[in-house]
Amino acid sequence: MARAAKRVFILACLAGLLSSASMVVRGEGPQTDKVLQPQSLNHAGVYALRGIEPGLTGSGVRFALVCRSITYTDGEPQNDYRPNVQHRCFGSQRFIFHDLGQVPPGISPHATAICSILFGQDSDAFDPDLGRFYYQGVVPGAKAAVYEFWYFLINNVFSHLPPDADIVSASIGSQFEDWWTRGIESLAEHYGLIVVAGIGNGSNACDPPLYPGGGANVIGVGVVDSVNTESLAAKLAHFSLAYPEHSSCGPTADGRCKPDIVAPGNCLAASANAPDFYELTGNWSSFSTPIAAGAVGLLIQKAKEQPSLSPAVSPDGGNCVMRAILMNSATKLPYWHKGRLSGDDDHVVPLDYIQGAGMLNAVGAYQHLVAGRNKPGKVLPTGWDLNRLPPFLLSQESRRAANVYEFTVGESADTFITATLVWNRHYKRVYPFDPDTAKDANLRLELWAIDPENSSNTRLLDYSDSAVDNVEHIYCRALAGYTNYEIVVSYSSLDNRLDTDAAQRYGLAWTVGQSPDSDSIFWHDLNADGVVNGLDFAILLDNWIAGVKSPGSYLLGDINTDGVIDADDLQILVDHNNRQADWHTKQDSETKQ
Repeated sequence: MARAAKRVFILACLAGLLSSASMVVRGEGPQTDKVLQPQSLNHAGVYALRGIEPGLTGSGVRFALVCRSITYTDGEPQNDYRPNVQHRCFGSQRFIFHDLGQVPPGISPHATAICSILFGQDSDAFDPDLGRFYYQGVVPGAKAAVYEFWYFLINNVFSHLPPDADIVSASIGSQFEDWWTRGIESLAEHYGLIVVAGIGNGSNACDPPLYPGGGANVIGVGVVDSVNTESLAAKLAHFSLAYPEHSSCGPTADGRCKPDIVAPGNCLAASANAPDFYELTGNWSSFSTPIAAGAVGLLIQKAKEQPSLSPAVSPDGGNCVMRAILMNSATKLPYWHKGRLSGDDDHVVPLDYIQGAGMLNAVGAYQHLVAGRNKPGKVLPTGWDLNRLPPFLLSQESRRAANVYEFTVGESADTFITATLVWNRHYKRVYPFDPDTAKDANLRLELWAIDPENSSNTRLLDYSDSAVDNVEHIYCRALAGYTNYEIVVSYSSLDNRLDTDAAQRYGLAWTVGQSPDSDSIFWHDLNADGVVNGLDFAILLDNWIAGVKSPGSYLLGDINTDGVIDADDLQILVDHNNRQADWHTKQDSETKQ
């Protein structure tokens, strides 16, 4: 009670300051007469990518979707894992099902929603509150095979037999690493299988990073919440941030960063109970995962169609390339920073503990892919590579083995260089799929600014060198006066072993671009209700207090990004009081009064 009274008193003292003019942010409205749904796909750039290349529908791409049965009797799954194939959005899709066949199959609302986000298509959908709309999933042209969870474990994971698929998507997970989660990582390593899995539903669901999404060789996906509004159309179209309450965050138990990426989660999806009805999924990682998996499917289609891009889907490390491209192209949302709320861990923690590398950007990922493979030497400002570091003996080499990528950029104060390095951890091929640590290596990623006229002016701008992650990530502003840069991939200075007896395969992606939107309302609208007011001040004050009590907590509110929540951040919030988003409605204000 005393703490609550104190907070009310502080807010009351600030009331005199909260009178600045409101600021309105204009959002993007529908560009067609009939709105496309799910609008979460629009926010992630999927529909924009289809506008660039209309033929990207997932054609020729094979998906393996792993779904858990809803009902268990005496620990046995009751086979109710299937989507409702009678729904009209599945009219052109022919699903293949894999299960143990011990009981008649049943319908899963969870699987129905996920399959509609991936494969659904309905050109004349209707909702009483939204009117008519065009429903189109991420990959409506893909081939869909749905596996019951235990069937997948017994017939594919335990047998170390990859499914007949280009990509595996799983919106399920366990709090603990187990033989089957390691088995999935082994399949990813040995067959280059791309696996995308949900990371968990945050602290409100008591979820730590879940496996297999938390696994070293798996793309773990978190969720970006939709905005907090009474307007259904706005709720479906506008998204805010990833919040620890709703999206599980790292580090994992062994200290690695997760998730790898986040994506919008609140989708309009097919209902399992009516063949022509759609409903909201809510902000859950189960539904952001198929959006990320589907975006990878579009990249796979392009790589299959263009021979020069085929290394990106190679069974020998293609999963590393796709993961690097997806992460390197991601959009940094407000409050993105590496590791804890400080700058001390920027070199040894590669990713943000809640955003990963950022939010899915389907167009950016496509641009990375089509820029093409660039081998070490002189490369384009955007590109990727699938390569190896040669084996070497640290005790006998005076200089670490390295691959160097050289490129030039134009001079601009707002230019950022992003680079992402991914390699697989190694696992045995047989149950219980123990880590094969003797084959593991630890890699390092460096960014250098080069003065070709005077080598003494060459500068190490940034490096990423985690002792535990098999991902390294750099996001760094270009150095004024320099146009020549090098990305260096080498063995880690933190590797305490004396030798590495095998070449290490890796995927690398890089790009040169501009900094993200620094004027986003979500720097200040902490509860995402479309207006900056006393509710946001209350959140900031709570996080300020929590940050003092628990410095290791992941908290939003460091608006000026100086590594701490303090009075300076409070003053910035005061300066933006009454700022409103254009989707904020009078009804929202009346509801909150």
